[in-house]
Amino acid sequence: MLTKPSLARFLLAFATLAALLSPLSACDGGPAPALPDAASPPTADGGPPDAAAPALTLEEQLAAIPGLTFEEHDAQQLPGYRIFHLTYDQPVDHDHPEGQRFKQRMFLLHRDASAPMVLGTTGYSLYVRDRYLTEPTELLQANQLMVEERYFAASTPDPLDWSKLTIRQAAADHHRIAQAFKTIYKKAWIATGASKGGMTSIYHARFHPDDLAGVVAYVAPISFGAPDQRYLPFFETVGDASCRQAIRSFTRQLLVHRAALEARVPELTASRGSHFTQAGATGAIEGAAANFEFGFWQYGDASGCADIPGPTATDDDLWSFIANDVDGNSDETVAFFQAYYVQAYTELGFPASPTAHLADLLTGSEFSGLPSSGCCAPYTSTPMQEVASWVKTSGKHLLFIYGQNDPWSGGKFELGQASDSFEFTAPGANHGASIADLAGVDQQVALDAISRWGAASASMKRVTWRSKRPALREPWMRLPPRLP
Repeated sequence: MLTKPSLARFLLAFATLAALLSPLSACDGGPAPALPDAASPPTADGGPPDAAAPALTLEEQLAAIPGLTFEEHDAQQLPGYRIFHLTYDQPVDHDHPEGQRFKQRMFLLHRDASAPMVLGTTGYSLYVRDRYLTEPTELLQANQLMVEERYFAASTPDPLDWSKLTIRQAAADHHRIAQAFKTIYKKAWIATGASKGGMTSIYHARFHPDDLAGVVAYVAPISFGAPDQRYLPFFETVGDASCRQAIRSFTRQLLVHRAALEARVPELTASRGSHFTQAGATGAIEGAAANFEFGFWQYGDASGCADIPGPTATDDDLWSFIANDVDGNSDETVAFFQAYYVQAYTELGFPASPTAHLADLLTGSEFSGLPSSGCCAPYTSTPMQEVASWVKTSGKHLLFIYGQNDPWSGGKFELGQASDSFEFTAPGANHGASIADLAGVDQQVALDAISRWGAASASMKRVTWRSKRPALREPWMRLPPRLP
């Protein structure tokens, strides 16, 4: 239970609330409002801080943040840290904070208030464990706030207003969080995320650059179409010709044998509780076939070519190999990622998949995965064009890490004139690329940049991240698009 704050902490909370409730439009890209020092609150009579007053405990400082609830959890398996599960009261519309609110879920991993803070996000739900440390957190021995994206899982407003699911509103969520927690963590803040999480970190920096000392974005694409054809050339050069041919022959076999495979789809309902009312058996099989090539390279490498069923494969062989991919088209998976589909069809865009070799076999059994009503605004590339322009003209302290064999690298950000910023490609890596995968010289440049931005020494010797990074097995779909 939280104790009632003292008058001193109430005054601190009131001052913080006044700073945080300003409309989004008034703070886009502007300097962070000055907040009182959480460690030295005003005295009860409103006078200057008493130098002899004891510093507030971490629990007292958290209790002083308006709209924050917290609960400490066991951190035995994460030496040196304290773990807190948090919810933070947020406006659905930052331009009108007096309106509807929702609770945004976070994990706080507290190490030392004098250490840097890493603001992490998956870009989706909080599917990571509360003991998960991002690579930048380990490199810098930093504190960490892991934030669930608005409209995902427990951070979903009720009722839903899909018009407020924009990159600008989501960036304002992160801005308010940073402003609130900077009363406690006053050192450098580094934003990070992988895939859609990396995209989210860049959007935060674009709208509120003064919040952050730097951004480390892993395998983060930017798309300018729905679909975006820029991704297709990647598939003509990745791996070798024989592997590419094996993949395409296999996907054709799936559609040639579609009747037998469609008859197997109900098995997934019986064994996994998956349902296919939206895609239907035909859409589920076509989605798996059309997106297999993209997913093969996103999650695997050329060593997997030998496992692909060949021309003599039986229906049983084909089904065993593709069943997990088919399950990615289930109603349950679509519902879990529905907020992403809304974003992809309105602002984010998505990549084209290589399906020319299947054109004569596809029936066009497409499904959008979008809500049946109340959605959505027409797609426009303007938000992504503006983000890309900002990176190239005003970006600073940005680090992009890509994998050589990751299809999403076909949608790389371009640095242009971004200052003190870097883009590296990890040889042989896929969608799991990390700083640990970089070649020696590139790795050292990345470490030097993170040390500079975080005002702390970044060392690879601290990293056990590669063995702990969680995998979000994203669904295989024709439409909606593959998830980053």
